[in-house]
Amino acid sequence: MFAVRNEETALDLVQDSMMKLAEKYGDRPAEELPMLFQRILQNTIRDYYRRSKVRSLWTTLLSSFSPSDDEEHDPLETMEVESGSYTPNTPDGQLQQSQVLAIIEKEIRALPARQREAFLMRYWEDMDVAETAAAMGCSEGSVKTHCSRATHAMAAALKAKGITL
Repeated sequence: MFAVRNEETALDLVQDSMMKLAEKYGDRPAEELPMLFQRILQNTIRDYYRRSKVRSLWTTLLSSFSPSDDEEHDPLETMEVESGSYTPNTPDGQLQQSQVLAIIEKEIRALPARQREAFLMRYWEDMDVAETAAAMGCSEGSVKTHCSRATHAMAAALKAKGITL
């Protein structure tokens, strides 16, 4: 079993687990609830550590792009546009970056409403599939379908414009 050392995070995980228990298993007999809660809590903690591990990996990889003296540096600013890299601190780099961001925002707005909603909740708000499904009032499978279609549409639209991220 994993241990969560941050008290606030631990309380959040317990609260999330209790909400999942109430939403999914509220109609079950009371004697089943302790075992169900234990399993839900274990899975919630595993998911937390899994997400933390992925975030840590990307933070580590992307931090190699940042100057050591610049705490405000955004490592995503160093991504390549088309096949050449650019430096966002140059006027040309800033222009390219703002153009790419404007195109991405335009393509997000062009997505069908449900795809846009699922895409933004999952990838912008960093909500998990269950949270997104609850917020959208649909099944987890629908969320996965909407996200898949949205990412494929975004990738195709950006590729057609010569943008690779």
